[in-house]
Amino acid sequence: MSERLERLTAGMEIPYGGNRLASVPPELADAFVNGDRLIVVQEDGTLLHVPQADWNTATEAVDRAWQAFAAMGEVNDGQISAFYDKFADLLEDKTVFAEITAANALDIEKAQSAGRSITRLVLSEPMLSDMVGGLRSWAERTGGRNEVVESVSHTGWTVDLVRSGLGVVGFVFEGRPNVFADATGVLRAGNTVVFRIGSDALETARAISRHALEPALRDSGLPEGAVSLVDIPSRAAGWAMFSDPRLSLAVARGSGRAVSQLGAVARQTGIPVSLHGTGGAWIIADHDADDETFSAAVYHSLDRKVCNTLNTCAVVSQAAERLIPLFLEALQQAATRRGTQPKLHVTERARPFIPDAWFEEVVVDRAEGKASEPQTEIIADTDLGIEWEWENSPEVTLTVVADTEEAIELFNVQSPRFAASLISRSPASHERFWNRIDSPFVGNGFTRWVDGQYALDRPELGLSNWQFGRLFGRGGVLSGDSVFTIRTRVTQSDPRIGR
Repeated sequence: MSERLERLTAGMEIPYGGNRLASVPPELADAFVNGDRLIVVQEDGTLLHVPQADWNTATEAVDRAWQAFAAMGEVNDGQISAFYDKFADLLEDKTVFAEITAANALDIEKAQSAGRSITRLVLSEPMLSDMVGGLRSWAERTGGRNEVVESVSHTGWTVDLVRSGLGVVGFVFEGRPNVFADATGVLRAGNTVVFRIGSDALETARAISRHALEPALRDSGLPEGAVSLVDIPSRAAGWAMFSDPRLSLAVARGSGRAVSQLGAVARQTGIPVSLHGTGGAWIIADHDADDETFSAAVYHSLDRKVCNTLNTCAVVSQAAERLIPLFLEALQQAATRRGTQPKLHVTERARPFIPDAWFEEVVVDRAEGKASEPQTEIIADTDLGIEWEWENSPEVTLTVVADTEEAIELFNVQSPRFAASLISRSPASHERFWNRIDSPFVGNGFTRWVDGQYALDRPELGLSNWQFGRLFGRGGVLSGDSVFTIRTRVTQSDPRIGR
């Protein structure tokens, strides 16, 4: 006979992982009251407290999206296109945009007063333009709903494989206002979405919903709740949402640790996940790398910190004396462009090629403010996979390898297996690189091309790495029209058919 968990006591042992125990800390025991939920992460025993109000808010948002999905089958593609066009029109309306930017200013002020970064929070004109462009692109696509992808004919009956909406997509992402275009992309394929945005951008999200998103849903005749915002700032609401088995897919985007935790919660609930947290691209310079191509690749891969920014560079020893000065110059230029100094991490094998002046103290920009520290520091050969979450000062790792085969092995073992670029003049080397590198995104120049809208003209929900294994049945770019399922429909023309 099951009982409800009504209270916790300090030191209480909670089983997890089949044969391990986690202990309840005093602060959790004090905060937990009757009606709250405790989520036990089975991977590591982390105890997540979800207050009842947060649980209810998330559940109600999923309710709306679930009911809306049941009605999406009656919606035609023209209505979906009309939604995207209306949403874009409203964002371009000066009166509407003034309301949104006013809310965004409140978010910015709050984040600054708390000492948090506003790099991705500011709703700028270029960001608005990207949002509108993404929505317009969705309006022009068909989405593939009800498309017959295969048909098998038998005597007296036919079997059709038909693309259909997957269901309710749960989406948790960082405080970037422009991701609305990404999140709503799933409607194109007949899905609905429930999402939570980072607390820093919540006022902006509310304003976009109130003044643009909800009117666009109403005017196009899409079901209420087709896009549902979990309107609460707590992270617990995200844990609650990803614990709802009515989700057909859980998508998380943001910092690595937070995304991994959300993914663990969803997986143990039985929900498929698409995680977009850990990134950091690699550039590997072969012995015959062209100077200009290499310099340009480094420089253009460091314009700002996102998942596809250059994180680790491996130079073949045969070309180290020639290429590393070019690397340092490109790194310095990337920092100068941002009005700051770069930060470099090198292995012992790269140390002989770094001038002593690069080990002197400089002022670098950290998320918490300016800091004086050595410009270059030595790291272990086993730390090449550390992702540097820099704020303004470009921060990278440099190592020297015997050949590209060693660099590929280091990438496959230590990196999150995300994006890799080979600088080489040899077509044969590029072919070997493609065959051997365990990466979903492979190039021969700068790494910042890895972006759904930039590369494929499709707003993305996120970019998946292969840190937890290769992806099943789809590519690394998760876009709205790639969220679908295949249903099977039989049309029987002869009623006498039997087995």
